[in-house]
Amino acid sequence: MGPKIKFRKQKKYRNDVIATAHASGLVLQFWNALLVGDEVTVISIVDDPEYTHLMDAIYDTSDIEEWKNYRFNYRGLRLWSLTYEQELTTPLHITAGRGFTDCLRHLLLRGASVDFTPGGSTALHEACQECQTDCVKLLLQYGANTNAVNEDGLMPLHLCTEPESLECAKHIIQFGAAINGCSLDANDTPLHVAARHGLLAHVDLYLRHGAAVECQNDEGQTPLNAACSYPHEHAALERYAQVCQRLVEAGAKVVTGDADNRTPLHMACKNANPKIVELLLRNGASVNDMDYGGEAPMHNILKMVAYKLEHEPERIVQELLNYGSIRVWPGALPKVLKYCCMSPRTIEVLLNAYSRLKVNDRWVEAVPPDMFQKHHDFYESVFALANTPRSLQHLARHRLRTYLEGRVHKVVPNLGLPTFLKHYLMLEFRGYVH
Repeated sequence: MGPKIKFRKQKKYRNDVIATAHASGLVLQFWNALLVGDEVTVISIVDDPEYTHLMDAIYDTSDIEEWKNYRFNYRGLRLWSLTYEQELTTPLHITAGRGFTDCLRHLLLRGASVDFTPGGSTALHEACQECQTDCVKLLLQYGANTNAVNEDGLMPLHLCTEPESLECAKHIIQFGAAINGCSLDANDTPLHVAARHGLLAHVDLYLRHGAAVECQNDEGQTPLNAACSYPHEHAALERYAQVCQRLVEAGAKVVTGDADNRTPLHMACKNANPKIVELLLRNGASVNDMDYGGEAPMHNILKMVAYKLEHEPERIVQELLNYGSIRVWPGALPKVLKYCCMSPRTIEVLLNAYSRLKVNDRWVEAVPPDMFQKHHDFYESVFALANTPRSLQHLARHRLRTYLEGRVHKVVPNLGLPTFLKHYLMLEFRGYVH
């Protein structure tokens, strides 16, 4: 299923706004004071009866003249709207989003409208998005709506997407935020959002307050699916693994497929996260489920090897095979070799799942000369199999693994064998094939 296309009506043009690009006098002075949090200037101006209205005035920060300059410039146009749109805000939004708590307090004390949304979101949305905890507390004390929906269909809790927003989330929940409130466009709960961003502390918080672990969004994703699907940078692998561990402990099902029948295991393989793959398999994930594109988890990891070398994709291939994964059709091995040759360990564990290999010139041609030189000893051992059968030791391993099909991970660790032999049976890496 492709991504949902969002259609949004163009906002109506408002004439009751102050264009900051053309402001002057005390209006400009007030605007500049807001931008830097100058509470003395802000108070002195709004306390003047002639300028009290500035406190709840709507400010347009866009510049129609600047838009006109880009309108007929096709190079710049790609970054600009085809139609002019106002960018509207208020003093409350500016101070809340920038963390100017004292200014915000003075505006609220003087009656500023706490849930005013001329630009499509409330000041509470702004404060949450910018992780301004003190401003969030202050807005809540003055009655801000914790479940207000912005123009993107999101509640304030959906905007707590950074680790620093944890305290904001705590206060919002304390003041009555719907823990399972769904976004209007995607039907995401706050738990979906926290899982997608790898926020363990947020996930813990939401689960303690009754968040539903099996709620599915419009793409059919549960929070566990969402955590496994979002791209994982190398530095974030452990963080996402901890989030998935917590969700599984809370009862998340590891076999739930999304709208395209992609399970968490499919997506963890696509993101090449070894710890999540191990977690899912250990908790009953089906290693050979096919998505609607006809691909199993093994297909997903092999496609990502070249792009995720530092993620140790060979560990995932090893785990999948030990849990009984389907193997690559032998005729496709030269193609796999071509695209995965930069990871000799991946090739090694993959080839050790076969009792015989038809190594020929196509195999040699699949490995670029620079890769052959870089991993010379390994590829020499592979190409040497063109003239010799697999070793008796390997054939014995293969026979035992075939007998234990799908149970290797359960049986081998419990056998009364030396550790090095157990590792050999579990396809541990040796740097060559034989």
